[in-house]
This record gives sequence, C-alpha cells and structure tokens, in this order.
Amino acid sequence: MKHIFLLITLFTGYSAIAQEDTVKIDFQRALFHDKILKEQKLTDKADGKLDGILHASANDEVNLQLTDVLFRRIDVLRFWVEKNKDITSNNEKVRYLGYIEDLVRYFRVAWKTRQINPLEFPELVNNFDQVMKANLEGRSILPYISDAPYEVAKINATIFIANKENQEAQNIVYLKFCHLHPDKILETIRPFAKESFADSLIVIASKENPVQLYSYAQNKNSVEGKLIHRNVNPMVVAVTKLSQTSNALFYFPFLDDILSGKQKIEDIQQLIGDGEKGYDSIGYYRLLVKTETEYFKRLSAPIPDTPIAMFGANGLHDMLKRKALEHFVTPINTLHDLSNINIRMKAIDPLTPEELYYMIVMGENDIYTSSYKHSFNRMVQRMGAKPRGDSLLLNVNFDYFKKFIKMAANYNKLDTFLGMMPSQNSESLMRAFVANLDKGDNLEDAVDVADSYSSITNKKLQAVILNYVKENESRSITENNARGKVIYGLLKTIFLSADSSNKVDLTQAFGIPSIYEVANKDMQDDKGRIVQQVFFYGDEDGKAYFPPFVNSFPAKDWVVTSKKEWVEIKSKKGNVFVFANKPLNYNENLDDSAQVHLANYLRTLDMKPSVVVHRGHSYWLKGTIDRMPGDAKIVVLGSCGGYQNLSEILEISPDAHIISTKEIGAGDINRPILNYLNQSFLSGDKLSWKAMWSSLGKLFSSDPSRMIRESWEDYIPPYKNLGAIFIKAYHKQMDM
Repeated sequence: MKHIFLLITLFTGYSAIAQEDTVKIDFQRALFHDKILKEQKLTDKADGKLDGILHASANDEVNLQLTDVLFRRIDVLRFWVEKNKDITSNNEKVRYLGYIEDLVRYFRVAWKTRQINPLEFPELVNNFDQVMKANLEGRSILPYISDAPYEVAKINATIFIANKENQEAQNIVYLKFCHLHPDKILETIRPFAKESFADSLIVIASKENPVQLYSYAQNKNSVEGKLIHRNVNPMVVAVTKLSQTSNALFYFPFLDDILSGKQKIEDIQQLIGDGEKGYDSIGYYRLLVKTETEYFKRLSAPIPDTPIAMFGANGLHDMLKRKALEHFVTPINTLHDLSNINIRMKAIDPLTPEELYYMIVMGENDIYTSSYKHSFNRMVQRMGAKPRGDSLLLNVNFDYFKKFIKMAANYNKLDTFLGMMPSQNSESLMRAFVANLDKGDNLEDAVDVADSYSSITNKKLQAVILNYVKENESRSITENNARGKVIYGLLKTIFLSADSSNKVDLTQAFGIPSIYEVANKDMQDDKGRIVQQVFFYGDEDGKAYFPPFVNSFPAKDWVVTSKKEWVEIKSKKGNVFVFANKPLNYNENLDDSAQVHLANYLRTLDMKPSVVVHRGHSYWLKGTIDRMPGDAKIVVLGSCGGYQNLSEILEISPDAHIISTKEIGAGDINRPILNYLNQSFLSGDKLSWKAMWSSLGKLFSSDPSRMIRESWEDYIPPYKNLGAIFIKAYHKQMDM
C-alpha cells in the first residue's frame, strides 16, 4: 500500500506540473496561486504529517480519494480560473482564486474544529464548483446551496458572501442548522428575526425546550422576547403567559394538560401558592404522580405520544424526582437514628401506595436501606388486607417497573413482592424484566438486571431469570441482532458465574483485567508509590467521621501532617501515601475548594492516586466523580450510586475495582476496610477480594451492634459488583 501511496503522490505531483506547463500563470497572479498551494500544504499537514497524503480515515482508498481532491481537483479549479476567458479582468481572476483559497482554508479549519466530517470534502468541492460557475454566469446559487448538507452549504455560502442572493442563501443554511439543532434556535435566531420563517422556528423551539422558551419570554423587550410574545401558537402563548406568572417552573410539568385544557393554571396555583406560603407539598406531589402515570400511558401506547414537558430540565420527571427527595426521602433519611419508627416515617404518612412507589424509584440513588425497607412495608400495608403487587404495577402503567424490581432485589424484598401475585403473573413480570434490554440508547436496564441477580437468593427465581436470558440470547442469534447477542450473552455468563459449581472465571471469559485480585505493582506509580485520595464533605457527618479517620492511622506506623485544607499521611515503612481533604464548610464551598487545591498539589508532586475513597452521602458522590483522578485502580464508594455513577466512574477509570454499599458508608465499617487495604499495600502482597471479604466478614459477624452487622451485608465487593462487571465486559466486546 505504501507503494500505491508513493505512485499516487508522484502522479499527483507530475499532474500538477504538467498542467502548469500547459497553463501559463500571469506573474500578477502568481502570489495568489501560491496562497492556494500554501493552504494545500497546511491541509496536508493538518493530519499531523506533511507527506502528500490526507489521512482522514482508516480506509486507505478513502484517503487516496481525499488526497486527489486536495491536490488534483483544487489545481483543476485554479487553472480553470487562470485560463477562463469569461473572467476577463485581473481583479476578477484574483477574486476567484481567493474563493478557492478560502475553500481549502475553511475546510481545514472546519475539519480541525470538528465542524465538518473530512469525508464530505469531495462533496464540498463539487458543490463549490457548481456555486462558483453559477455565480460567474449570473445564475442562481440557491438550488446548489439548498441541495447541499448543512456543513457544505455553510462553507460555500460564506465564501460567496458577495453574491446578490447571499442573504437568501444564509437563510437556507440557517434553516438547515435549525433542523439539526432545534435546541439552539432561541440562542441563534436574532440575526434572522425579521425573516418570514422566524415565527415557525419559535414554535419548533417551544416544543424542543419550553423551559428555555420561558427564560427568553421573560425579557419582553429583547429581540427574542418580542418574537415569542407576538406568536399566536397555543403552546407559545401558554408558555408566554407562564413567563409572567410567579413560580412558573412549578407549572411546566403540566404543560401538556394546560394546553389541552385538562388543567387550569388557576387550579394548579391553589397547590403552589407563592412557592412558600400556601404551598401544598402533598397535593403538588400527588398531582405530579397522577400526571406521570397518565403521561407514561401515552408514551407507552402502540403509537407513542411523547408529552411535551415530560423530560428535560424542570420537566415532569425532573420535578417529580426533586419533590420526592425534598419532601419525603430526605426527611426520613435525616431521622435515620430515631428509634421511634412512626415519628421517623411521619413525612410519608399521607401517601398512597402509588405515591410511595414513585417516591421509592425516584429516590434510588439517595434512599437509605432502612428508609427503603420501612417505606416498602408501609406501601404494602396500604395496599389492603390482600395486597396485589401486579395491581400496583397496573395502577402505575408499569412505569419504572424494572427500576422497582431492581431495588426490591437489592433490598431483599423481591420475593415478598412477587409473592403478592399469582405465579403466572410473577413469571410474566420477570420475563418482561429481562426483555428488550437491547433496545434504547444506554445499558441502564441491562445493568439493573445484572445488579438484581446478585441480590437474589431464591434459587428458583434465579433459574427463571437465567432461562429468560438464554431465550433472549437465542432470539438475538436467530435475528442476527449483534447488540442483543452481546448483552444477553454477557448476562448469561455473569449469571452462571454466580454459582461456584459452574466454575466460570469472568476474567478469562470476558478478557478483562482480573476482578478477583489486584497486584501490588499495579497500584504503584512509576516511582513505586501507592497514592490514595480520600474525599470528605463539610456536612455534620463529614465533620464527625474525619477525626476518627485520621486517628485510625497509628503513630507507630504512620506520619500525619496537617495542612490548611488537607492532611497528608505517610507510611513509615513502604511507600504508601494517603491524602484527605478536610471537611470544611460546604455552605461556603470550602470543601470543594480544598479538593481542587489538593488535586493541584498532587499534580505538582507528580502523584497520581491509584485509590479513591468517597466518604459521604450519595448526593455528594457526583462531586467526587467530577474530581476523580483518571485510571484509579480501586474506588471505594460511600454509596452505590446506580448505573449512571458506575458508568461515569468506569469511563474515567475503566479498570477500577469498585467497592460500594447500598447505604451511606458506615464509619465503623469503612475504617476496617481502609485499614485492611493499607496493610495489604504495605505488605507488598497481592490483594485478594475474596480473602479480604472472608476476613472482614468474620470480624463484623461477631460485632455486638446489629446495625454494624446489617450495614456490612450492604457492602458489595468488586467481584460481586455485577453491574460494573457487565459495563466493563460490554465495552470490551463492542471494542473488539
């Protein structure tokens, strides 16, 4: 292939030389031809190498075609200008040579800034050729701009900005942009506000993001505000009216019903009050739940009808989650130390089974284990003397049912829930639980199934789920569904590995780094140091747990140095370093600043933490993930965090071994875990997760505190974190 490249390069060069021999370039224009040649050379170099080949694809044939366009086709264009008798004056020829120079430069810049796919280069040049000749001959350029893809049309309309039809051409380009990016209409429409299509674009923008429309509508005197306020579309009018209403965001979840007349702003206002005074938190949450079940029924219909305000910022899902956490999950979590359960759970007393169902699934990443269990029990009690789990799911139209089943499995309530329905219904439910995992854009449902299986102890139920997974794998194979084959094949192998008698080694089966152990050398940086970063937060729990954490490092083995914003802990033997930011006042953002400053300090020392520890509630976990160093080998979480957090962690550190818990990390458990890890690091021995869990299991099983014993059961070792294992294996398979 290198020989072919050489031949093509030589041919291209000789072709250009041959043409130059036949086309005499006037000395007055030599400089402008040189400018084009310079742009060709810069574009050639834009792939990182000046070698006469444009490397923009993994396909050599495609690269040859692009190279031919860059050199031969561009030369053809400039020589055409030079010898064209219809371009009579020197200035006019210079202008057209300038167009060609702009063409190559705009392509190069757009390619490097990822505004155009380099594979569109041939189409760009072809379209340029058509527009240039139409421009010269006085014909309309609009048909060519209209037929071109957005990126091509944008460049060529920009080049021929002096054309008398350029304003219309720019309009065409902008409409192409709006078709591709309807979410950016309001932030870009100002230059086109006087065009006839502006009102139609406002309607599109209102459907794409009604919250954004509301924000622009608030400023009635701005260009965008005037466009919105003059619009007669019913939805735009409704949003405009809301923009002049106090606490308008409270109304957005019901926008569909407001538009249809099913809900009146005045009726909703009775629940909202002024946002504080007169606000009925129970009534407002109840209306959110009622609307959610109705909207989801529309969404899941044979011909789906997506409600306008169901998704996005301040949409129905967002508001429902926010209010479930604010009014119910957080209050019962906060009182987790109260022994009087009735007082602790008082916040949820008014809720129906359906309202408790949504509170549970919306609180997935935040609800404590004890809060979940008491909420689940109350939900069952309120379902009557003969509770039916299948009836509850019917009442919510099976909305979030996979999430609900996953949580029930994780908290050992799945057997109870399935027992509240006929066996044929429970089997159908579990079949639906593992169905359609290959549909959609992410792996969340598949990860939920993997996580659930690890929590199920009922052998019969495990066998049922495994059989359904095998059925779906067979179907995917028959249908030649590549994604389905991977997802269900991985789940089958993972589930088989859960039974030790099958002797399945997931590391070997998936070709991923070991999930059972970590070699000491893998924890070390290039200077032989093992560096650990611990994230604390400045709430009451963080302040309470920080001193015992520091005191857990005995002076005979460790040197503790306190700095203004963090502590540095260095082993006296070995080469182990622990850095922990102090839990400074979070209301003033001081804990976050300490984390940032500590990360900068570690960079100055060229220290890359291979161990990351999150010490705090689940709602702080996002902060830890945002500050996490890349390529950590061990990540210890104070809470599991669900699919989204696992996915983000593994994106930052693909080979991370994740220790997580379903509840907030207990200090009396975290300390022994971290002590075990540090002793392993100091010993230089390989860290075996099974050995570690066996040793700590014996320690905690004999603890006199029932709370400690129960909390330890919520901790998940890396080799049993099936959701994380699935994500690793899936990406490994898809990259092959």
